[in-house]
Amino acid sequence: MENVRTAILVVDMLNDFVTGALKCDRGLAVVPRLARLSDAARAHGVKVVYCNDAHVKGVDHELKLWGDHAIAGTHGAQIIPELAAKEGDYVVPKRRYSGFFRTDLDLLLRELGVDTVILTGLHTHMCVRHTAADAYCLGYNVVVAKDATDSFAEEDYVSGIKYLKEVYGAEVYSVDELIEKFKACK
Repeated sequence: MENVRTAILVVDMLNDFVTGALKCDRGLAVVPRLARLSDAARAHGVKVVYCNDAHVKGVDHELKLWGDHAIAGTHGAQIIPELAAKEGDYVVPKRRYSGFFRTDLDLLLRELGVDTVILTGLHTHMCVRHTAADAYCLGYNVVVAKDATDSFAEEDYVSGIKYLKEVYGAEVYSVDELIEKFKACK
């Protein structure tokens, strides 16, 4: 894993997912680790890219299943303050589970020279999983920060991680292990 060819994808760490309309108490637990990982990534030349729901009210198909959440331009669709994007980070809005589906994420990553994505955020069995699926199908190496991602329930988290490993060959590391890898590549 080369730092300059790696990007952290921070998936849906938004007000509505952490404390709002689709609140995930387990999501709160990953915030300090994800903040530490993001800061270490920036310090070692790893790109940080936010893949955020930004739905169109009354239009987006996903809202039929989950109700209104992360409506573009609202407080609920903003990144939580503890993980706010910093200068040099990238923000890619999405309207479906995957950060790649009909967004410019693939174009951005290719122009940045990225070949490896480290997945973080919410939810391991949904948006993280679908983003991993598209990353894999597009030829990216898939890595998961196991303690910087989570789901509504433990069984969803465990099944999500298992699926990512078995189906996409995802490498799974802790935040501490990833930080050590960043240091080793500098």
